[in-house]
Amino acid sequence: MIKDAPATESTARMQDELTQYPELLRELLQNRGITTKAEAEIFLNPRYEDLFDPFLIKDMDRAVDRILRALQGNERIAIWSDYDCDGIPGGVLLHDFFKKIAYPHFQNYIPHRHEEGYGLNIGGIEKLKYDGVSLIITVDVGIMDIEKVAHANSLEMDVIVTDHHLPGSILPPAYAVVNSKRADDAYPFKELCGSGVAFKLVQALIKRGNFGLKEGWEKWLLDVAGIATIADMVPLVGENRILAYFGLQVLRKSRRPGLQQLCRKMNVTQRDITEDDIGFMIAPRINAASRMDRPDEAFHLLATDSEVEGGVYAEHLHKINNERKGVVASMVKEIKKEISARATTDGIIVMGNPKWKPALLGLVANTLVEEYGKTVCLWGEEGGNILKGSCRSNGEVNVVEMMTYSKEVLIEYGGHKFSGGFSVTREQVHLLPQAFVEAHTSVKVDGVAEEVCVDKKLHVDDVTWETYRTLEKLAPFGMGNPKPTFLFENVTVSRVRQFGKEKNHLEIQVTHGGKSVPAIAFFTSPESFGGLQEGKRIHLIANIERSTFGRVPQLRLRIISVT
Repeated sequence: MIKDAPATESTARMQDELTQYPELLRELLQNRGITTKAEAEIFLNPRYEDLFDPFLIKDMDRAVDRILRALQGNERIAIWSDYDCDGIPGGVLLHDFFKKIAYPHFQNYIPHRHEEGYGLNIGGIEKLKYDGVSLIITVDVGIMDIEKVAHANSLEMDVIVTDHHLPGSILPPAYAVVNSKRADDAYPFKELCGSGVAFKLVQALIKRGNFGLKEGWEKWLLDVAGIATIADMVPLVGENRILAYFGLQVLRKSRRPGLQQLCRKMNVTQRDITEDDIGFMIAPRINAASRMDRPDEAFHLLATDSEVEGGVYAEHLHKINNERKGVVASMVKEIKKEISARATTDGIIVMGNPKWKPALLGLVANTLVEEYGKTVCLWGEEGGNILKGSCRSNGEVNVVEMMTYSKEVLIEYGGHKFSGGFSVTREQVHLLPQAFVEAHTSVKVDGVAEEVCVDKKLHVDDVTWETYRTLEKLAPFGMGNPKPTFLFENVTVSRVRQFGKEKNHLEIQVTHGGKSVPAIAFFTSPESFGGLQEGKRIHLIANIERSTFGRVPQLRLRIISVT
């Protein structure tokens, strides 16, 4: 459906407010609820200075005072970060700060996904105690690790938790808990990612400490803060828009050898990096480190200042990401074969195999949701008696509610509305299919998947560089600021072809009024859109994007739906 302008004011009033902007930009702003000139200027021209004072976050003053005391006393500090593309950049961010101020007594700790699992763990804490650590700073983890923090306290270690996940009813007994989602926190922005919180901590340290740093030095850390903000899919509004906007600017000229080498391996031009390059190219390779191998490989890629090491890590991550794609494809193929054999009519797919890697099941489930339009729950084994799994919703059911309904069968579970994870024992796993099927039909259904909203109807001859430059003013895109979506009515399909090494991507040429433009969709075929063929007239909903695959950049459409 076409988006309606916000109903809080008259359309005429809004148009008067935004009259200085071209018609297309004005409509796109209105569709995003931006109705005044002041709002438009803030959105279109983010300012670094508009970031909030970091000391407005609860416990930030305690965290900074404790770290400054540790620096003065030459205490050993450990930065304990999560193993994903939020925690790892955040760990790099703090690493770079301590390195910049020439503080030698610190180390980074990233737990091994398959051996230690998510969050703090007793073994890791005791290892750090053996290493002489007296202060642990977490990044993107810790808010639920009440017993682990208490154990660290019993070893006479202080813990500063910096996290962005929703706290439970009880906070961990840490020296400081820096998380704007705390119920007692009045910070004006609640949606920072883990690296975003870590960046605020560095801002606060620089503000209160006397390190002799050049004013604004911390802006060089925005490349990793921006990667995490975009990769973690937090809403790109408010402070996150500022971090992502300037993060991309810094990333395009980042001096990090590992990033530079990785861009070359991916055939991505660094000066032209977009949020799509982060989401589809950089983040998967960083995440592949923990899914397939060791997460510290991704840490070193971002942290090293050696050209040689940067090349080694870039090559390794590129290689294991390709391996990851192969394993995921094999798992998808195996599961699809089993689905065909079962011929179930249930609205949910529940399957498992001890051979499947739990770290990859979320990726596999995403693919199957797209293929079958059903909620998917898969489990695998990492060793021992505990099996771990992932759930992905088709948009019609809240999977956390579904798992809560089935909690008698599960050991633990958690996540978000449309994605989550769970653990189950070997003895109980045979009960899982029936429990999830019953839960899927019993919990409150949130309604059908969100309807595609179209910003505006366009003609094929509107796909111009002038139009694209208008769209760029709204970037970076993501949650809270989706890419503008357009309807192209009654266009003719003039060419259909499959491309890619495995011929699993679709490109069509659409024509109207004598002008043609390519339109693509990855991992699809003509049958995915009702059997596209040359000469067919269609209504096409798509985004406009810039392709840099060839030597000469070109504009193309990214297919969303076809009728």
